[in-house]
Amino acid sequence: MRHKLFGKHLGRNVGQRNALRRTLTDQFFQHERITTTRAKAEAIRGAAEHMITQAKRAIATGYQDRILHVRRLLVSRLDTPEAVTNVFDVLAPRYADRPGGYTRMFKLGPRKGDSAEMVVLEMVDRGTGETDEAAPGGVAGAARNLLGRVRRPRAKSAE
Repeated sequence: MRHKLFGKHLGRNVGQRNALRRTLTDQFFQHERITTTRAKAEAIRGAAEHMITQAKRAIATGYQDRILHVRRLLVSRLDTPEAVTNVFDVLAPRYADRPGGYTRMFKLGPRKGDSAEMVVLEMVDRGTGETDEAAPGGVAGAARNLLGRVRRPRAKSAE
């Protein structure tokens, strides 16, 4: 039973869980989109959004000491300095006007091997695809095509 246990344990011990979260968050900041299980995406989503908010607030103050402090915090929580640079130079300025909600999840359906729920976790307003007005909610074309491939079976090729 899970009485009074806090957080997502992901079936791992503490060291493995911390390494997994660190790696997933790092890859998410570098590529701005990852495909993973729903539980893992939910485990890193809040922390990733909080890191962007910290960087955004530090830049808004304009104090170099605060920016350096937050940068060092992110370096301690991520694997690579490139991810920290990406957060400060790309993501924080991109979401300067946005009050939160920097990520979104698209459900992909169950994984073939173990039926785990798969999702695509991506940054909102990535800027890599044109939004399609005909799509519900203006979903980016690349994401809509990804979902269409999952829902539609492949056409048999005439041989």
